[in-house]
Amino acid sequence: MDSGVGDKNVRQPASWMQLPIDDRILESLDSSGMILSPSVIAINIDKSRDEVNRRLSTLVDYELVTRVQRGYYEITDCGKQYLQGDLDLTRADE
Repeated sequence: MDSGVGDKNVRQPASWMQLPIDDRILESLDSSGMILSPSVIAINIDKSRDEVNRRLSTLVDYELVTRVQRGYYEITDCGKQYLQGDLDLTRADE
């Protein structure tokens, strides 16, 4: 029986992350494959635009999302790696 310890496909969020909203934002950007605005993300994950906007700023600071231009965002390769369980963000806390 697998204990899941060391399982490469398990997401390893950092302590600064707010779950589930950060995961939902990243998943929306990743699954759409598009550049999205906070309003579009918010309506699709049933959160307020202000809340999504605040979290996007943090995700940009930690390079999981990039701001393409004012008010438009896309997921980075690091963001995709995190979603796939290939990036351990707990190390970002150190």
